[in-house]
Amino acid sequence: MFSWLRGSQKYKEVEVYNNVIDGLKKVYKKKLRPLEEQYKFGEFHSPYLNDGDFDAKPMVLLIGQYSTGKTTFIRYLLEKDFPGIRIGPEPTTDRFMAIMHGPHEQVTPGNALAVDPQFQFRALQQFGNSLLSRLEASFLPHPVLESITLVDTPGILSGEKQRLHRGYDFEGVIAWFADRADMIILLFDAHKLDISDEFRRVIDLIKKNQSKIRIVLNKADMISTQQLMRVYGALMWSLGKVLGTPEVIRVYISSFWDRPFQMEENRRLYEAEQEDLFADIQSLPRTAAVRKLNDMIKRARLAKVHAYIMSHLRNEMPSFFYKQSKQEELIDQLDKVFLALHKSKGLPVGDFPSVKQMKEKLLEYDFTKFPRLHQGMIDTVEDMLAVDISNIMKMLPREEARSKDHRIKGGAFGYSDADPFSQVRDLSKPTTYAAYDEGWIVAQDAARYDSIFEKLGPNPQGKIVGNVAREQMMKSKLPNSVLRRIWVLADIDEDGMLDSDEFAVAMFLIDHKLSNQDLPDKLPDRLIPPSKRAYFRTPHPAPRRDEESGGYDAGPTASHNAGPSASYSSASGGGYAGYSFSRARPMDDEYADDSQDLSSYIDRGH
Repeated sequence: MFSWLRGSQKYKEVEVYNNVIDGLKKVYKKKLRPLEEQYKFGEFHSPYLNDGDFDAKPMVLLIGQYSTGKTTFIRYLLEKDFPGIRIGPEPTTDRFMAIMHGPHEQVTPGNALAVDPQFQFRALQQFGNSLLSRLEASFLPHPVLESITLVDTPGILSGEKQRLHRGYDFEGVIAWFADRADMIILLFDAHKLDISDEFRRVIDLIKKNQSKIRIVLNKADMISTQQLMRVYGALMWSLGKVLGTPEVIRVYISSFWDRPFQMEENRRLYEAEQEDLFADIQSLPRTAAVRKLNDMIKRARLAKVHAYIMSHLRNEMPSFFYKQSKQEELIDQLDKVFLALHKSKGLPVGDFPSVKQMKEKLLEYDFTKFPRLHQGMIDTVEDMLAVDISNIMKMLPREEARSKDHRIKGGAFGYSDADPFSQVRDLSKPTTYAAYDEGWIVAQDAARYDSIFEKLGPNPQGKIVGNVAREQMMKSKLPNSVLRRIWVLADIDEDGMLDSDEFAVAMFLIDHKLSNQDLPDKLPDRLIPPSKRAYFRTPHPAPRRDEESGGYDAGPTASHNAGPSASYSSASGGGYAGYSFSRARPMDDEYADDSQDLSSYIDRGH
């Protein structure tokens, strides 16, 4: 009876997905892949995806010229050898090797790997047996490999060697891995920064994945500080020319091997750079779903543009005569074809493929055999982007919350909270400074801080005034904004002066910050001096300003054993939770400018 109503409305079944990866699999197979197959997308751009591509662990791809330390870098991460490892100054790695997790150590040849549906390497069969004979998978039980897959590549050749044919499309294989990798690490040797023609072509191919690229200047410990500065500048200049982007690329400088440091003066720099890179790698498992979703969106937009290009070229071909000359004309003026499609169809310029690479591909095809535009398929992909992808994106917060605590373990990532060699020292964790944890963790250095305090000349009440404290704190050369935070954390009774215990807390926090650690938002319990702990147990009224004297009247409870029952928290606007003190704080707008001297806070009646 209501057939007319059903005919005028589109009833769409709401898809239910178990997780982000499951959703991406379903929408790709149902809505995007038919368009790709219709217009031969896999032959022009990226091979068609299978379940192994979606289920794969995050992949880290290492690329560099020979003897830049790619294989040694992997060994440094794993802290052990892996099956099939070959290290040497000559081009020892002559094959693509995927280092993956397995129940026991073994090497699987490429032909067997490429036909196994549980892995993502089936599409590599298109490159032929010449590649598959130079492809291997190294399996071993290792905790690092439970979270990520590492891919070692043949050393890129230079000089006469780069003119030798490898027997397969090396640059095409690199592009295939780069499209599927979650991180691409380009390694450079501090002793040889020259970028060969082959390396330049490889970088040009993968620079569309610039958000994944990380640059490592390896073996930096073998040169002096002065030489390192010159090498770093030369590398940045060379990369700017190759990548052709105005943005400055992040370069990690270190030596990724287990040899003793030769340049001890740069040790802290190299260790900090390593920690930064490892933290970057550490984030891969937690953000894998987001990256796969982003790659799917980019792929769908490119597939839609590709369909328009194929159908337009087909429509421009004559029916009978001069087909070959017209096809050559269209290829020669492909940039104008792109511009015409951009204007007529409203397609974003950034979604179009490389003109140069597209011209090379089109030379192999007959345009009259391209299909005409199938608007229904285009509408399906647009619906996928507008509806399905939007629904999948709503699942991301839940998925990220589920994987928030997931972290790579073992190997170079196998540190613990109690590890004294760890770079990160979280003052809120009981294992930090565990040897001094029975009481007050500042006690380990209290004698040294007390000696400095006595030299500053405390007043009869056993305190130093703000000006004196300021001069001592500024010797650290920390910015005023940081010193303000330390002052607010250390001045527990908020009287504008520091006693010996508060001064010790301030100096401890300065030393903590100077060792490249973050300051806490609030004073951890283990940093509160025993003489001040009553301030955090018993609530008391906020101090009241005496307008005549300009000082503060904390009432009858104001002493070293009483005070506000809360700690400073920048998250609550820079105050103490539950209390509203009337005097200015260093995080207030009046003192927010770093150009203001610290005295502009301390000296204003405090």
